[in-house]
Amino acid sequence: MRITRTVAGRSRRAAVLVTTGLTASALLLTGCSSDSDSSDTSSDANGKITLTVADYGQFGYKEAGLFAKYHELHPNITVKEDTTAEEKNYYPKLLQQLTSGSGLADVQGVEVGRIKEVVDTKADQFADLSKVIDVDDWVSWKEKQATTKDGKVIGAGTDIGPMSLCYNTELFKKAGLPTDRKAVAAKFAGGWEDYLKLGEEYQKNAPAKTYFMDSASAMFNAVVSSNPKQYYDESGKPIYKDSPGVKQGWDLAAEAADKKLTQGLAQFGDPWKAALRKSTMATVVCPAWMAAQISDAAGEGNKGKWDITTAPGETASNWGGSFLGVPTAGKHVKEAGELVKWLTAPEQQAAVFKATGLFPSNKGAYDLADVKTGKLPYFNDAPIGEIYADEAKSIPETVLGPKDADIKDAISTQINNMEQRGTSPDKAWDTAVDKIDKVIG
Repeated sequence: MRITRTVAGRSRRAAVLVTTGLTASALLLTGCSSDSDSSDTSSDANGKITLTVADYGQFGYKEAGLFAKYHELHPNITVKEDTTAEEKNYYPKLLQQLTSGSGLADVQGVEVGRIKEVVDTKADQFADLSKVIDVDDWVSWKEKQATTKDGKVIGAGTDIGPMSLCYNTELFKKAGLPTDRKAVAAKFAGGWEDYLKLGEEYQKNAPAKTYFMDSASAMFNAVVSSNPKQYYDESGKPIYKDSPGVKQGWDLAAEAADKKLTQGLAQFGDPWKAALRKSTMATVVCPAWMAAQISDAAGEGNKGKWDITTAPGETASNWGGSFLGVPTAGKHVKEAGELVKWLTAPEQQAAVFKATGLFPSNKGAYDLADVKTGKLPYFNDAPIGEIYADEAKSIPETVLGPKDADIKDAISTQINNMEQRGTSPDKAWDTAVDKIDKVIG
């Protein structure tokens, strides 16, 4: 994940990359010091321990062979992963476990849409990773999201979601639009308003039963994600009703629905996957993790028909991303901290990128061959390492709120209603506000 992307979206599949280099050797860790010194380091009769990692969707560690690699480096440690398919089912369980103080894994994943709430209300139940990792190794805004006011770092960044746009070159060609990456990007260089104009141009000559975009709610998320202030201000006050970014995203989504530029499909559902397989939608807003979703759903029959270019406008944005935290209630806090440090180091993040397409949040990975020269054969060898690294370096720091994910999901649902049921924008907005206000109190 990981914008934030709608939380439910973190069910990513592997995307195979082509690079010109090999992954650098894994880091050898030195011991870390933290409040973990008082942890229970119980082991079996042979001194061997098992570390548990609880996460959701796909973090890519198993696909990159990292747990097996860690066992090779540390023969006394075995890592077991407990993955929940959907984050929306994972997070309530995590909150229950934190409240009860039982059932927690040694390492827990936290989605960016939840991190603010965990920082504000559950930080005392996580180890301080500032004593384990160097926060300056990450893009500037990433570790701030997991840092308390008194400087405690409760999560090490895994991936981020620099924004791009995926487009179906076959449909673009049939509609008389350019297919070259730079030429396509030039069509919406002025921003998301230009993107809709291109959509109108597409629909005039579009192949029958095809649409310019998959979902207006996805575009909404992309627009909002490009704004430093989204749903809350710096004081923690909800501002979603008056947020310029939310208003812009909502108005553009309503316009897209009204002009029938969108197929109106909720992302990641079976109808959305079928539409990709049948090539009925020409563009998909594309944070780094989305490429794997598209290639998995569209299938081998559509390989080479898709490409990736920069997102509309000049403002870089992020949608998605996660963290790894270490609950202090775990049995092996010190060892868990060392595992988190290793998993989020540049070499390991680069290996995950190569195996799954999840883009690193650790800056040190950007100059490694697996990232720097990474290309996606499925997307016409799009140079995604170059595209995403350029975006990542200029993404502005955003203000997060404790209920970002809930607000986003409520608005996205109502945008889907505008698309699918013809609900008027005013009625849809009122319904979203009513639901959000009940959630945030």
